Amino acid sequence: MKATDGYIEQDSAGIRLLKKSKKGLLRIVFSRTGLIILLLLIQVAILFGLFFYARGILPYYYVAEAVFTAIMVLYLFNSSHDPTAKLSWLALIMVLPVFGALLFLYTHSNLGHRILRDRFAQVSNDSSHMLEQNKEVFDRFKTEAPEAAGLARYLKRGGCHPVFDKTAVKYFPSGEDKFAELLIQLKKAEKFIFLEYFIIDEGLMWGKVLEILAEKAAQGVEVRMMYDGTCEFTRLPHDYAKRLEELNIKCKIFAPLTPFVSTHYNYRDHRKILVVDGKVAFTGGINLADEYINVKERFGHWKDTAVMVEGEAAKSFTLMFLQMWNVSEKEPENYGRYLSTAPHFIPDAPGYVIPYGDCPLDNERVGEWLYLDLLNRARDYIYIMTPYLILDGEMETAIKFAAERGVDVRLILPGIPDKKLPYALAKTHYKSLLESGVKIYEYSPGFVHAKVFVADDREAVVGTINLDYRSLYHHFECAAYMYEASCIPDIKADFLQTEEKCRTVTPETVKKEKFSVKAAGVVMKAIAPLM
Repeated sequence: MKATDGYIEQDSAGIRLLKKSKKGLLRIVFSRTGLIILLLLIQVAILFGLFFYARGILPYYYVAEAVFTAIMVLYLFNSSHDPTAKLSWLALIMVLPVFGALLFLYTHSNLGHRILRDRFAQVSNDSSHMLEQNKEVFDRFKTEAPEAAGLARYLKRGGCHPVFDKTAVKYFPSGEDKFAELLIQLKKAEKFIFLEYFIIDEGLMWGKVLEILAEKAAQGVEVRMMYDGTCEFTRLPHDYAKRLEELNIKCKIFAPLTPFVSTHYNYRDHRKILVVDGKVAFTGGINLADEYINVKERFGHWKDTAVMVEGEAAKSFTLMFLQMWNVSEKEPENYGRYLSTAPHFIPDAPGYVIPYGDCPLDNERVGEWLYLDLLNRARDYIYIMTPYLILDGEMETAIKFAAERGVDVRLILPGIPDKKLPYALAKTHYKSLLESGVKIYEYSPGFVHAKVFVADDREAVVGTINLDYRSLYHHFECAAYMYEASCIPDIKADFLQTEEKCRTVTPETVKKEKFSVKAAGVVMKAIAPLM
């Protein structure tokens, strides 16, 4: 591969775009931690100034604080926020009024995101007719899966997410398995390749992928890449998109970070989508970085999952990508040339597939409501893998109620956490869940990053949606819902095989948990919706 301005080299790991820089200080400044530190300093400065330089106005400050707190109480109780979030904000504002108020105003003002919300609504409305539901397929789905028909209606109403049949779904129980298949499919591309990922990072995985993308782009295949703005300050240099453009790869950064202008830690693009020619699509938890294929060790062995959808359902992921891509475009794009391709059916593929997305800007909690629907309809069992367990009241109640009515509910969570505070917070749910009969396992070899639900040998979801507030309320997400697909036994088998590598959580192990972990969980639970 010819070097371009000194940026590009090729080695056994594939193409690398050089001059990668470290931004430790900037990462802090642009992170939630940086924002919280700044607001806490403002709180301290105001209180310090009042006590030492303006004691005469302290009574007025206390009156103003009481009035403000009363107003916030009334506002929050009459808002549409999640009840748990209301309590968290009330506690924070009452304990630290200046800090709490500034943080609330900052994260709920939609400053910098109002345009994004309006644009996404416009793009969604303009493209809602692009994938029409095949009435014959839907009628057949209603007949064969009457218990899930309401879910299908909801997904079609909440977005352009029709039901597809004659679509093959292949399940990957590891990042290594997905990576091998991904390279095969990329090499088959003839028309276009679309990639949308939360994280990309230079190394073996991305180097091999980039090598193929550059070759395909040189052959005339249209290649588009989109990654979330957080990559700029955690993984990649700020001009990385420009470097990809020099390889004829169209590239966009979703919501580049602008300090103190936008709620940058909300509304992130957490989706993982790869589409080849509108015939094959991948989704799941696996990003394009070496820890996801265990080439680089982070938090022990990295357990993750993905699915490959082959058939007409891949067009749903094509549309989801195009919608996100065009949010920042001034002129509407002709989606038809990507969606009006010849039908691609896999005649002997059983079952049904509904790819779907979840947008945090439309007041529809699609990801959470689909999970709740599965929990409420499960009859025999429901198995769940998730990296985080930060539950609101609705989700915790649904999990417990499923177990209490006799459903075999099992959770697999990380044994080695990537973040200690969310890990401590997850453990605050253990006692209550165990008392209801939920079985909880922690993956001893390392970190679980998979987002998987499988129920009753007939339904499953694999995607990007965690069981935490970030995924369920604040991120752009996606997944594939499957009914009677041929890969569902593989998903169940993978869960049971993973369970064999786990340690079992019991009331005794909960009692023996370290005091520091328990204390951290108790404190963090007060602000769980803010994490």
